[in-house]
Amino acid sequence: MSSTELVAQSTSTPNTHALQLQAGRAIPDTRQFLTFRVGAEEYGMDILRVQEIRSYEKPTRIANAPEFVKGVVNLRGVIVPVVDLRLRLGQTGEYNEFTVVIVLNVLGRVVGIVVDSVSDVLELTADEIKPRPDIAAALDSRFITGLGKVAERMLILLDIEAMVGSPDFGLVN
Repeated sequence: MSSTELVAQSTSTPNTHALQLQAGRAIPDTRQFLTFRVGAEEYGMDILRVQEIRSYEKPTRIANAPEFVKGVVNLRGVIVPVVDLRLRLGQTGEYNEFTVVIVLNVLGRVVGIVVDSVSDVLELTADEIKPRPDIAAALDSRFITGLGKVAERMLILLDIEAMVGSPDFGLVN
């Protein structure tokens, strides 16, 4: 079987991950995730949604906004709402030198989310991503795409588009 036939077969067979050719050999399909911490938990989100990572600067507060909507910042002429993901998840957080704002480009808008720290970018194969658990938690399970396992690390993988687009997130379209 040629490598082209192998790719065609693997993409059409259920329960197998797609293979792609690179330099004449087949490699597993992978996705990249930006990993970050909120409290003691480590999360991951699709790196393609991340526009930039900035150190935390106090935003301009908006009257009558929910507590977790910290306000807005002017990012090179674009007014960006800033949401503290830590508060949104029911946790507390102090603002220190590790606190960062992940600027996202989702659903046609730019949004900043405050997290405790950013760890790294990880590449996960389909085999390393497990289905989301059906348990009650502070984070609605519809915003969790799965759990990533890398060595001893367990990542909660977020559907950041669904989360930001949710009315519960506090950003009105």
